[in-house]
Amino acid sequence: MQEDKQHRVSEYGTMDSVIWTFDGIQAGHSISKFHTLTSFPGSSDTDVVRFHFGMKGDYSFSYKQLNRSYDLIGGHHNIMYSKGFDIEVQNKTLELEIFGIQFPKALFVQFTQQANAPLQRFAENILQGKNVMLSERWGSIDAPIQQVLQQIIHCKYGGDLKKLFLLSKSIELLVLCAESYEAANARQDAFLKSKTDKEKIIAVRDLINERVHCPPNLSEIARTVGLNEYKLKRGFKETFNNTVFGYLTEQRLQLAHQYLRDTQKTAAEISFELGYATPQHFNNAFKKKFGVTPFSIRNNP
Repeated sequence: MQEDKQHRVSEYGTMDSVIWTFDGIQAGHSISKFHTLTSFPGSSDTDVVRFHFGMKGDYSFSYKQLNRSYDLIGGHHNIMYSKGFDIEVQNKTLELEIFGIQFPKALFVQFTQQANAPLQRFAENILQGKNVMLSERWGSIDAPIQQVLQQIIHCKYGGDLKKLFLLSKSIELLVLCAESYEAANARQDAFLKSKTDKEKIIAVRDLINERVHCPPNLSEIARTVGLNEYKLKRGFKETFNNTVFGYLTEQRLQLAHQYLRDTQKTAAEISFELGYATPQHFNNAFKKKFGVTPFSIRNNP
């Protein structure tokens, strides 16, 4: 397994990235910071299946091989295939955070030929050499997908154990994404109609992530992003398949799990830091989520 960290400086700004290569699979995470709004090309001649996760930031891009253009806001994902690609990207915010996975074509087909119907059709198109996107409707990065992405980015394992971990998490992302597209396509007409409202719901998600330790209430969130509470609750549930409170609870508990693994903070300290009323309340919520107590995580990492 290889890990390659890079810091690049260009006329557009800077990009910090890390790329993991294992078992023919390549996963990568990058944060780009721009001086200005601009456009720039991207290309590759590799014959692979690409998972794309836009974690933060807004941008549009044209995809030559698909003859399509997409206008995207932070918190989206899709799976695509073409033999090589040529794109032109237009950033609409000064910071973009991207995560991607590249599966060898044969390996991806092996994993998906017996999967659900959309993945089977996608695999058949790949075998026929067609340039194709798994879903016309881009999926949203909900809490389960976000948690797996963070687990990969902050993985503390090394060597063969890390390779096994990354492989298992890559397959988990495939399953979660397929489930997400199936749910999105099964939904009737979307509640959120305008791109502006969708951007505001993404801003709600970002606000919660930034304030997990001291979360705002619904009224404060609604005022901050400029949505009424009804549209906020309906739009958030539609986008992330969870309530605002449910999403906050997920983020708190995942952060607690990370603290227990990676720091020496006690369970009591973590419960206080994350805003739980009592350590017992934290202990009960943690056990309900993970099936084990915080104490067992600390003693069996």
